[in-house]
Amino acid sequence: MQDLKVTLVQANQLWEDKVANFSNYEKLLKGVDTDLIVLPEMFNTGFSMNTEQLAEGAEESLSIQWLRKIAQEKQAAIYSSLIIRDGDHVFNRGVFAEPNGRLSFYDKRKTFGLANEDLFFASGTSESIVEYAGWKFQLQICYDLRFPEISRNRIAPNQLPAYDVLLYVANWPEKRSMHWNALLAARAIENQCYVVGVNRVGKDAKDLVYSGDSQVVDALGNVTSLVKNKETTATIVMKHQNLQQTREKLPFLKDC
Repeated sequence: MQDLKVTLVQANQLWEDKVANFSNYEKLLKGVDTDLIVLPEMFNTGFSMNTEQLAEGAEESLSIQWLRKIAQEKQAAIYSSLIIRDGDHVFNRGVFAEPNGRLSFYDKRKTFGLANEDLFFASGTSESIVEYAGWKFQLQICYDLRFPEISRNRIAPNQLPAYDVLLYVANWPEKRSMHWNALLAARAIENQCYVVGVNRVGKDAKDLVYSGDSQVVDALGNVTSLVKNKETTATIVMKHQNLQQTREKLPFLKDC
């Protein structure tokens, strides 16, 4: 397993304006050389409940086509979520697009009742673990972070942990940023994995302020974070050897 470069895109999302958001991300990603790109939750609209106007079809939607295009251009995988209508239900669906065109999906399992997300979106029912570049990623979305039982790592039948990285994309307000920081570190330590958390900045149409606090946390809880309250992009290297050494010296997962 090789070291992996992950690029965190801490963007100021433009409310319900997909084309403007696409353009902004392209600007932020200009010149980036990486293996994996992570964008905030509902990357193309902000955290909107306007499902009637914003939901896209489950098959090759405009936004999924854009994710695929960026993955191919950058020769890097890319992960975020968007509003998807699938049959009779609407989901806050995570999409993991790879340079070869392969797509993997994850439907957010914990809809955020405080913002009435549960009234507009159906909850997902299963985890999604994706293998890419020799690493195994469990896909997560925002409010999922508060529920450790749905991200619990475990030793698989091959005697290896089920995953190496938890990916969280979020629209997590600044007033609860202390929770965001503490929970990301907790998920990394308890699951002996890397955790990548990418959150937006700026103010949305509901006057909620977001400070970003995007970060990568290693399996010992060490944090590499982006500058708060600033639209920015940063590339951080996740080191395979460090992860392996932590798991070998502290073999806690076998006792789960």
